[in-house]
Amino acid sequence: MTASVILPGLDGAAFRQAMAGVPMAVHVVATDGPAGRHGATATAVASVTDDPPTVLVCLNRASSIAARVKENGVAAVSALAAAHQPVAEAFARSSGGAPDGRFDVGDWDRLVTGAPALRGAVAVFDGRVMEARPVGSHLIVLLRLEAVRAGDAGAPGLIYRSRGYLAAASRAETPSSS
Repeated sequence: MTASVILPGLDGAAFRQAMAGVPMAVHVVATDGPAGRHGATATAVASVTDDPPTVLVCLNRASSIAARVKENGVAAVSALAAAHQPVAEAFARSSGGAPDGRFDVGDWDRLVTGAPALRGAVAVFDGRVMEARPVGSHLIVLLRLEAVRAGDAGAPGLIYRSRGYLAAASRAETPSSS
């Protein structure tokens, strides 16, 4: 049995440590427009609703990707396959927003909004910013989708857990019934 830590005024370090144990899908959030092209690795991505199709992305407010997504008003969120770990690593490094060759890793195209979309991704969600709201250290961005592209449903996804990348199973194994 593991111990629980419950503290009044729980600090960020304890929260980050607990979240490190939660497996999360890995994505690249990319944008292009008047503020320039940029992208970053993100795990805080979730579907919100299918009417209208909307996803939520959380971006660190101090990062250059947050400012560029907000100014460009568009983003494509590419859910990475396990084979895309080099893409995740390239987009996870800090560049301060300066061109650094990160888009040289992977095969990129564009869907409807003009934001870069990764070919071969498990899925790509391409949309326009409908709302961007600061919450603590992050900017919560709601993207109203204009296009989606589904990839190979059998390809294992890339997940991040315990501060490292892992391949997710492509399908849950179920016991055979007799």
